[in-house]
Amino acid sequence: MTPQTTARVFRFGPFEVNEATGEVRKEGVRIKLHSQPFQVLVMLLERPGDLVTREEMRQRLWGDDTVVDFDHGLNTAVNKLREAVCEVASRPRYVETVSGRGYRFIAQVTVVELVSRISVEPVAPSELVQSTPTVFEVASAENGLDGSSRTLLAAPHDLPEAPRTLVRTLLLLTQAMYLSFYLGALGNIPEIREIFADARILSPAILTTVLVITAVALIPVRLFLFTAVVFDFQQLSAKFKRLFPALLWMDLLWALSPFLLIHHVSGGLALGMTAALVYMPFAQRSLVLMYGRDRQNQPA
Repeated sequence: MTPQTTARVFRFGPFEVNEATGEVRKEGVRIKLHSQPFQVLVMLLERPGDLVTREEMRQRLWGDDTVVDFDHGLNTAVNKLREAVCEVASRPRYVETVSGRGYRFIAQVTVVELVSRISVEPVAPSELVQSTPTVFEVASAENGLDGSSRTLLAAPHDLPEAPRTLVRTLLLLTQAMYLSFYLGALGNIPEIREIFADARILSPAILTTVLVITAVALIPVRLFLFTAVVFDFQQLSAKFKRLFPALLWMDLLWALSPFLLIHHVSGGLALGMTAALVYMPFAQRSLVLMYGRDRQNQPA
């Protein structure tokens, strides 16, 4: 048998907590956190979403035989923890106070087990094996929805705090804007066919077919996103993650839609509007991330 030791690493937002070394890092940079605040953090990370009572913390941190000013000591530890993760008690993103009872960790947590196997061969290296993330696992990094810094796209912790009502309103207006593009284009097919003919880029029939197919396909998508926001759909962020790759390319294609108004606006204005619409898919993605983050941080 090969001796081995196992330690857990907790990840949330831009932070990584190594239970074995007692270190907290933010995007790789170590953050100073003393023993008791660190132990409080580990207790909360072990049970994300659950209430950890003050009595449980007292038992684990001080035991039954130690006489200390428990309330003052715990309050100090929690305040130091909040300073480390850059939050205030009135607007918690990670540690929520349940008045008179205890605390709850309200952000998504990934748990990774690091298994160090020590070979009996004196020259053999240690081996680290990463396990599958456990409950409260964040979304995959493939679309940058997990808060990973390994993507050029914004992560949830990169985005500013904003009133939830404002985020939802902007999401609804975004869907309404795109719906107006699709319906307006479908209602002016003859004029659009003339614009395609004048452009002489591709066959007007091919371009018109692409326009009709993408508009018809995107209308139900926009209606889904609209109703998901209206009815506060819990899984909107996860659903949007799966939609985003395909939706991105179609939205970038529809960013050219101002040129369908070329008979009514100048080419310069159409170009400027197109430039703004190129950014819209990424702005929409940021709004969805903020929506999902703020929904998760609401008290249970």
